[in-house]
Amino acid sequence: MTHFTSDTYQMKREILKFSNKISKHLSKPDKKFTADMTYGMLAAGSCLLTDIVDQLHEDSKKVNSVERLTRHLNKGVPQKALSSYLAAVQKWAPSHPVIHIDDSDVVKPDGYKFEALGLVRDGSKSTETKNVYEKGYHVTEACVLTDSNHPVSIFSQVHSSKEKSFTSVNDITFSAMERGAALFGKATFVMDRGYDDNKMFLKLDGLGQDYVIRLTAKRKLFFHGKWVPATQLRNQRKGKIKTPLIYKGKNHDAYLSHVKVQITASKKDIYLVLVYGITEHPMMLATNKEIRSKEDVIRVAKLYFSRWRIEEYFRCKKQMFRFEDFRVRKLVSINALNFYITLCMAFLAHMSMKPETNALKVSILQKAAAIKEKVHFWYYRLAKGISGILSYAKEGVRLWFRTKRPVYRQLRLRLVV
Repeated sequence: MTHFTSDTYQMKREILKFSNKISKHLSKPDKKFTADMTYGMLAAGSCLLTDIVDQLHEDSKKVNSVERLTRHLNKGVPQKALSSYLAAVQKWAPSHPVIHIDDSDVVKPDGYKFEALGLVRDGSKSTETKNVYEKGYHVTEACVLTDSNHPVSIFSQVHSSKEKSFTSVNDITFSAMERGAALFGKATFVMDRGYDDNKMFLKLDGLGQDYVIRLTAKRKLFFHGKWVPATQLRNQRKGKIKTPLIYKGKNHDAYLSHVKVQITASKKDIYLVLVYGITEHPMMLATNKEIRSKEDVIRVAKLYFSRWRIEEYFRCKKQMFRFEDFRVRKLVSINALNFYITLCMAFLAHMSMKPETNALKVSILQKAAAIKEKVHFWYYRLAKGISGILSYAKEGVRLWFRTKRPVYRQLRLRLVV
């Protein structure tokens, strides 16, 4: 098999072009560090500092390179880099974007030295009837869907209730909402049952945002002059609008219905959208988006069912970059490492938006050697192909940062007669 070094060169150039756009307002050492982290994680498919250093191919000792990366991570997330990143993401989103907010967990069952390590529900081991708790951290993530319907993070914070400065999970969620509102002006926030809280509705109303939130069975709604359980309204109706939907990777024929109600958080009219035929109990979605036709009802349901993209985003982050295997111990370093993983995920989104005829994208997909021809979520395939192309590199990206030295004038001796 013939391997062309031009693919490796072009891949490095594309990564550095993206990295330099994010770090353009940083100092030169921080620019180099951003490039090292982005290139190293994409090449290694890991967030372990030792794996990143292996891909940098530096002449210095490995322990010294790891210490250098650790010192930079201890500084936290550079605010100028975060601002540049958000400005780039803003250009990728449509005029009225959809923002998904969800919580995940990072489990460290054998960890003892990590800062403020708390207890979290292990989603991989828990079932509907039994919750399993392990040591770890909570992760609050807000992702916006790009024009190509791929999720890109606009807010990601690793936190623990054991922190001294910790107030509540709601405050962190509110920060994510405020960032989305400040970034896009107006968006549609889509959230699951865990966010069925009066405080969430009031916050989104205060920010002037649209929302689609799945309700729990405990929710009561104001309907025809009295408070009634949402489940009562659900049981009194039947779906009249038929539409195909994808849920947990399977195609379903869903039947939809809607009714105008009010929620306990405010006296504003909202709509209760009911989804029958998918789960054992019909889903109840609350939205303040205007509904005037059956197409509007279908659009609201599809907005909620696009949540699978942020769930896949979490899964890709953990599988392709081994997010749960990090070794840095301070929370500020963990969040900084999380930021650079976010940059790598954004680079995958950047590559997914390139046309199918792009030569570099074609080489990446060929290198991934995927079984399925077409998929709806490209991140896994792109990450595998990029790592495969960079595996042929014999040097890192340090030589791309050449020191500019001043040009000295030639010294001349003048002959005096």
